[in-house]
Amino acid sequence: MSDAQEPTELDLTAEIARDLIRFDTTNYGEGRSNGETEAAEYVEAHLRRLGLEPQMFEAAPGRTSVVARVPGRNSSKPALVVHGHLDVVPADPANWSVDPFGGVIKDGLLWGRGAVDMKNMDAMILASVDDILTSGRQPERELVLGFLADEEAGGIEGSHYLVENHPELFDGATEAISEVGGYSIDLDGQRAYLLQTGEKALVWVRLIARGTAGHGSQVNRDNAVTRLAGAIARIGSQEWPVHLTDTTRSLLDRVAAIIGMDAKQLAPDEIAIATGTAAKFIQATLRTTTNPTLLKAGYKHNVIPDTAEALVDIRVLPGEEDAVLERVRELAGDGVEVVVVHQDVGLENPFGGPLVEAMVQKLKHHDPEAEVLPYLLSGGTDNKALSLIGITGYGFAPLQLPASLDFPSMFHGVDERVPLDALVFGRRVLTDLLLDY
Repeated sequence: MSDAQEPTELDLTAEIARDLIRFDTTNYGEGRSNGETEAAEYVEAHLRRLGLEPQMFEAAPGRTSVVARVPGRNSSKPALVVHGHLDVVPADPANWSVDPFGGVIKDGLLWGRGAVDMKNMDAMILASVDDILTSGRQPERELVLGFLADEEAGGIEGSHYLVENHPELFDGATEAISEVGGYSIDLDGQRAYLLQTGEKALVWVRLIARGTAGHGSQVNRDNAVTRLAGAIARIGSQEWPVHLTDTTRSLLDRVAAIIGMDAKQLAPDEIAIATGTAAKFIQATLRTTTNPTLLKAGYKHNVIPDTAEALVDIRVLPGEEDAVLERVRELAGDGVEVVVVHQDVGLENPFGGPLVEAMVQKLKHHDPEAEVLPYLLSGGTDNKALSLIGITGYGFAPLQLPASLDFPSMFHGVDERVPLDALVFGRRVLTDLLLDY
């Protein structure tokens, strides 16, 4: 379809995702948010219609998460947490070709903030559980369904709040599945699915530069803005060394084999680039990244301020947090304080075991010629919080995507969108997994 008209029959997954997108759950970070309550109420009502008894938890006004249990056939098996987040990052309508909160259907895709990150997965979960329960069936094992607040700001008012204050919600669960895994990429004509088995650690810092206030016309060699500018330039341009974890080494070796390259003769970056659109994700997993994201200083054109601040998003390979922070402080230099605003753990889980085998089997059942590869996520998910209570988390939001779609650019990008048929594929794969695993 070339216009914004919805098809006469919309798959349940797309219908739910569209509805969720129309709730503006923008999370600006640092405690500022439009809140998730209305979206949470929508989810809660759907779960109640299925005969479940969902609970709602408000960590702060408007910051609402929903948790529900679905009984399984086999009580001897541990429960599985299936979770997604309801908040989204900001979207400037002036930069979009559609209303980012309109839930627009056009050209065979669902457009809007959250179409990929991650109201599509929220919709897959609801639609799959709907399929199972309305047909009179049960999942193989008990499910703990979580629709969580505040993931885009580290989960402080969402997953971390629940883990710290209501850990009993997850009693009996040992594993979890969530976002940013199970999607397909094109490797020189070979479709492969990236199954997320781990994620980098997260360290968000604030740089505070101090100097001497004064008139903008004066000579000032103690200028906080100049000092901050030097610090962020050094930190942002730092070339961090390549460090391959077991997961990333395995991924690169298998990618090289698929596309006929000799992994021993090529640099890791060269193999990552050969993955096409996936390179944006994969290259970021080869090393630490330190990206300045926000600047704040001053209040008038002719007044030199005595302080200037910046935020830096640091994503660190698991186990390197202390060394990286020490280097960041060196790069910041004298007169610039480095304050850790939020820090969360890195994860690396094995590409093996019953859950991984089940996810691989279901993907290959629905796409027999495809490969399934492990990868380390450069960002983070609510699996970080769950790991603190012993739950092993994977990224599995299955999507079969056209080779031409630059899927990694959809995350926090302009004109975020997902193909409607990919949502149908994800619903089927997830339903089969929950029925059998």
